[in-house]
Amino acid sequence: MISRTDINGTIRFAFDKAREKAPGSGFSAARKVERRFAQQLRKIARHIADLVETFGAEQTDALTYALDRYGEIIEPWARAVSGRMIAQVSEHDERAWMKLARQMGMSLKSEIERAPVGIRMQQLLEEQVGLIKSLPIEAAERVHKITTEGITKGLRASEVAAEIMKTGHVTKSRANLIARTEVGRTSTTLSQARAESVGSRGYIWRTAGDTDVRESHRKMEGRFVAWNDPPTLDGLTGHAGALPNCRCYPEPVIDDAEA
Repeated sequence: MISRTDINGTIRFAFDKAREKAPGSGFSAARKVERRFAQQLRKIARHIADLVETFGAEQTDALTYALDRYGEIIEPWARAVSGRMIAQVSEHDERAWMKLARQMGMSLKSEIERAPVGIRMQQLLEEQVGLIKSLPIEAAERVHKITTEGITKGLRASEVAAEIMKTGHVTKSRANLIARTEVGRTSTTLSQARAESVGSRGYIWRTAGDTDVRESHRKMEGRFVAWNDPPTLDGLTGHAGALPNCRCYPEPVIDDAEA
């Protein structure tokens, strides 16, 4: 439970009563959305694996051309998949905010609806389309790099071929990372937009609460973080859920100076 205590002598929490009424804020990560998004991105990895198997290590020029071309033609699909994911995350976050408003007996509906999430959603969409298109492009770059190094280092053809054939697996791992990171980043970005629209100055950092949580993130559990001052963990700066492969999430705090 979050107690009503002062932080730096200026911020007081009105969040404790809501948590007493219903444990769990509802702001936890949208895992179902993440799983569906990852399933979609892994389709690209499977197709890349098919292309690698079709062309093999003997036709690397044709393979890299096919991969580059694939990166160009999937843009409409990438836009549709990303747009659906962002809409689902936005709906998940909005439900959490409405639940919080009911718990706290506050009229936040109009403020939440007026939050400037539209611009943020469009920015996220463009960034994610670029990431999805990068999957086959990075695969093409990997094939080219392996081939070039094979020549310059005098590697055996079998070694080069073995590395090229791993491209599909490497892309699958990259797809899973993008799915987890981007769903979390989308959730945090939209939650921040809504939080700031109702005067929130920050949030409580929450982790997934299991043994897979990184030590640096585990130490952040329960800490207050200002929206305008994201922490730096392991050399990376960002809010809960917005860092690479981060399963944490922000639990927004509403400043109630009159409480």
